[in-house]
Amino acid sequence: MQIYIGAALLVVVIILSILLICGLPLGELTMGGKYKVWPGKLRLLAVSQLLVQIFALYILLSAGGIAPVFISMKAVKITCIVFAVFFGGNTVMNLFSTSKKERYIMTPMSLIEAVCFAVTAFRI
Repeated sequence: MQIYIGAALLVVVIILSILLICGLPLGELTMGGKYKVWPGKLRLLAVSQLLVQIFALYILLSAGGIAPVFISMKAVKITCIVFAVFFGGNTVMNLFSTSKKERYIMTPMSLIEAVCFAVTAFRI
């Protein structure tokens, strides 16, 4: 179940990232709400973030046997732990954001992601 929840949330974040890269005014959900619309250079940088998010989705789906596994399951487990720590740190950063939207929307999402990756890692 945690794999489906985590995957669904990652898809939402991936869609949000794509919309931000395309210039939609959703910046209040990220980076402390500093930019309502991300500037061009930040959008280019966000493409690498998008690739990491897609990789995280692949790892989660691979761990659940939903996507084909091209690396060892030990590597999948370690990567799940790395993403659990990453999303845990992201949760802390979101919690202290100056943007209310980021605090109230993105904090719970990143916390749930952290839990989903941690539970998945320990079930492999």
